[in-house]
Amino acid sequence: MNKIEIQESEKFKKEFKKLRKKYESLDRDFEFFKKFIEDTPFGDGTLHWNTLKKYEKKVIMKKRMMCRSLKSSSMRVIYYYDGDSIELECIEIYYKGNKESENKKRVEEIWQRKLAG
Repeated sequence: MNKIEIQESEKFKKEFKKLRKKYESLDRDFEFFKKFIEDTPFGDGTLHWNTLKKYEKKVIMKKRMMCRSLKSSSMRVIYYYDGDSIELECIEIYYKGNKESENKKRVEEIWQRKLAG
């Protein structure tokens, strides 16, 4: 299998930077997370994964991420994956204690842009 290159949107980078200041383990936790989703980008069928959008081999997933600083899997990462081009882009990260769910408008904008090609 080809190696997946994980990219991060600008909004994701800003959110991550903000969270990193508060949760010191976030860099290490995210590195572990990236290795995990490289192996199972479509999820593994457990409750830790949620498919938000899907069309053929294109998918937007929400995945719980363990944060050692929080001692829980309260972080959420939203990412887009295209199985045909082996493209994976992280589009949102948030702490479940501060935000109930993903930015649905952002998810829809990314989805429409990716489907349009």
